[in-house]
Amino acid sequence: MKWYTCKLDDDGDAGTGIYNHFLLAFLRKYNFNNILNMKKIACIFCGLLFAFTTVAQESVSLNDLSFFKQPPSSWKLATDVKADLSSANSLITSNGTGVLVNLPGKSAPGADLFSNLEHGDADLELDYLMAKGSNSGIYLQGNYEIQLMDNWGNARKGFDDNGGIYQRWDEKRGKGNEGFEGYAPRQVVSRAPGLWQHLKISFQAPRFDAAGKKTENAKLLRVELNGVLIHENVELSGPTRGALGAEKKMGPIRFQGDHGAVAFRNIKFTNFSKPRPELGSLSYAVYKGLFEKEPDFSKLRTEIQGTSAVLSSNFSNLPDTFLIRYVGTIKVSEAGDYNFNLLPGGGQGSLKINNQVVVPFVRRSRPMKVTLPSGELPFELLYSKFLDWAQPSIGLTISGPGIREYRISDANSVAPEPVDPILIEATQNKVLRSFIDIPGRRIVHAVSVGSPSGIHYTYDLDNGAIAQVWRGNFLDATPMWHERGDGSSRATGSVILLEKPVLNIASLSSSSATWPSDTTRTGFRPKGYTLDPEDRPVFKYNIYGTKVSDSTRVMANGEGLTRQISILNPGKDLYVRLASAKTIEDSGNGLYVLDDKLYYLKIEDAGGAKPVIRDANNLKELIIPVKNKIKYAILF
Repeated sequence: MKWYTCKLDDDGDAGTGIYNHFLLAFLRKYNFNNILNMKKIACIFCGLLFAFTTVAQESVSLNDLSFFKQPPSSWKLATDVKADLSSANSLITSNGTGVLVNLPGKSAPGADLFSNLEHGDADLELDYLMAKGSNSGIYLQGNYEIQLMDNWGNARKGFDDNGGIYQRWDEKRGKGNEGFEGYAPRQVVSRAPGLWQHLKISFQAPRFDAAGKKTENAKLLRVELNGVLIHENVELSGPTRGALGAEKKMGPIRFQGDHGAVAFRNIKFTNFSKPRPELGSLSYAVYKGLFEKEPDFSKLRTEIQGTSAVLSSNFSNLPDTFLIRYVGTIKVSEAGDYNFNLLPGGGQGSLKINNQVVVPFVRRSRPMKVTLPSGELPFELLYSKFLDWAQPSIGLTISGPGIREYRISDANSVAPEPVDPILIEATQNKVLRSFIDIPGRRIVHAVSVGSPSGIHYTYDLDNGAIAQVWRGNFLDATPMWHERGDGSSRATGSVILLEKPVLNIASLSSSSATWPSDTTRTGFRPKGYTLDPEDRPVFKYNIYGTKVSDSTRVMANGEGLTRQISILNPGKDLYVRLASAKTIEDSGNGLYVLDDKLYYLKIEDAGGAKPVIRDANNLKELIIPVKNKIKYAILF
């Protein structure tokens, strides 16, 4: 799937360039100033674009190893895999299929694994899981490495850390200077060993002329780790260290296997190796006037005419309102379904290919799909600019079978007015109150707590619960403070959602009793928070006639958060809900793995109480009776 085609920018609006200049013009004309409304409309628009620009994504079957070339003995299939947090380079597997595992050791020395598939431009998406202290990597075309590394608890950012683009190597540069051009990830958003991490890569292969001379370097267009952009438009002047060989148009996906234990699953790729459609024999004619429907051209006087190599509205002496008509051919090398996205700035347009209407001449154009035969096909594009105050621009993009979406028009499309993001950095302990939007609800009384360690959380004052935790940068307050604002901020790192909107403490008649869904008869009263000498909050509230003090702190080793809930004069039959998740697995010694290995929870001090895993509303709940206090860690 073309996951990168229409992603919301860091400021929450739709992506820049041709994708939304018409949308922004519409919003400005009709005075949609409220940023929340703008974001909603932009999201709807982007969703529409996304739906029409998908390209077939192939999944790698892990029912066997046939996708790979002569798999080394250290690679095997499993149905599940676990890491031992107390043992380096150790993974525990369960027999079966669906997960690809590398277990290098004395009996099976590790070696790299190569795909039978060779790719040029490609998108690669997968989950991976590291053993403690392990080291691996993924090489695009066998030559350009994205580093995979267990650096849990290490906030350092380097080319050789998790998600880094490994450096190049040349011994001719002299001792101590051999390495160069490595790129660190923008943020540290790695997860603990034994937890699944998600990686998305959009790669552009190097280009070569007919004589085999390289004309353009390879690029990593976009790399996301655990939902966070860590690289964008990084040009690779050559292969990284340990490359397979010389640069070329096509090469295999290569999984590093000679360093440490690692597992992969849900491997998906999109191969973009087909030739792009090309425009030819373009001629144009410009007509003066306001055109809101397709005219009879035989009755119009031509103002400007000529030939052009590209689609463009970049002409001098154009009137405020006009229509441009382009006619020519489009060369399609391979028959199939093609997606066309026409965005005419300040007006409307239409597109015909092979005498077939692809985009009708209407104001609200949208991305369209059409089936085309191969060959030289008649091409006609109309662009009518009827908003006299708008800047003229023609945006046309194409994607198709084996073809990544590309712009076939010139680059004069109008970009939205830039908004400087209002970012809150946690260079010291920070506390910010705002609305926080999570799927399905808005936390109205939210307190986000930031730490210079790069580990942060949001506390829900209405329920005495931690709503989310994350690694990376702290908060984006642009929607809160830009122009009129909507009062919300959002995490800018890799977020893990923890809790549904219910109280964290309840009085239950037994461990099987239903958890209350509201505050009725609880006597719940939030009492705000106090700050300790290091500006870290301690949250306080009353419930069931008791006083609760709730303190969460970043662990000294950077592995997560420690939370202690203390109760003064505890009432009868009080329970704390430690977690609600799709899956909760008891790993022994107070350690639990939640939500298909998304995070860990470790009970450190329960005062002798025994936790209970139970079913609740198609989910699992982890609850524990509490007297004076409960202390546990959230590891991620």
